[in-house]
Amino acid sequence: MSLDKVLSITGKPGLFQMIAQTRTGFIAESLIDKKRVSVGIHHNVSILSEIAIYTLTEEKPLREVLALIKDKENGQETPISHKDSKDKLEEYFFEVLPDYDEDRVYASDIKKIIQWYNLLQKHDLLHLEEDVLAAEEEE
Repeated sequence: MSLDKVLSITGKPGLFQMIAQTRTGFIAESLIDKKRVSVGIHHNVSILSEIAIYTLTEEKPLREVLALIKDKENGQETPISHKDSKDKLEEYFFEVLPDYDEDRVYASDIKKIIQWYNLLQKHDLLHLEEDVLAAEEEE
């Protein structure tokens, strides 16, 4: 599975995996507790593959930022939590992506990225994303 099937739903904690489409939306399963929810057109949904992080020169796709974190942590969870202080989060993110735009990337964004990375790593979904990236490079 790639990040094309992983979703963030506003108002609901964690990440969700798209399971099936319905006439009015789709069914998603929480990566946290495996509960399934029906998602309609009135929900604000973000697909992780479409998210990018502002840098001083360009927008860097989230999959590349997650790969940078994975490289830094040797495939393990991050040593910091998304609940750590704003200063610790920004310092850590600066180590991962030194040219991120501090005016446009907020501490709340960094919290989400750290939380998402740890959740994807815990469910062993990051290596699948690397396979997708490798396939894209071959084409």
